[in-house]
Formats: sequence, C-alpha cells, structure tokens
Amino acid sequence: MTTRLGFIGVVVKDRKNSAEAVNKILAEFGETIIARMGVPYPTRKLNIITLVVDTTTDRFGALSGQLGSLPGVTVKSALTQ
Repeated sequence: MTTRLGFIGVVVKDRKNSAEAVNKILAEFGETIIARMGVPYPTRKLNIITLVVDTTTDRFGALSGQLGSLPGVTVKSALTQ
C-alpha cells in the first residue's frame, strides 16, 4: 500500500481525564508516527500535541478519528498528495 505524509494537531483541554486514552491511541499507531512534540500551555490550561505521520489514508483517518472522538480533545489534520 502507498503511504502519505501527514500532520495531526491535537489540543487536549482536560489532561487529567484524557491523557491515558490519548497515549493509548498513540501507542497503537506508533509505527506510523515519525515525530511527536508535546507542549503544555498552562496559561490556557491546554496541552498541544503535534504529530508527523507516514501512513495509509485509512490508518490516517483511523488515528485522527479516534483521537477526535475523545471528550476534551480537538484534532485538526492534513495529508499530503
């Protein structure tokens, strides 16, 4: 299968209740994640995670969809051509 490069931005509003689920999903998709950067933003009481992935469109959709379905988590993503 052909893979594509993509970017996923994750904003976690409720770290105490969401962190375990977010990390579990990221571990499940670990083989597709090229880079991961997490930045706490205490002023707004948020945590931001940026992911760079190299994966199929199906796996990309599954990863971003599972993350985005978590309460208190917002996801924006883009996939290259």
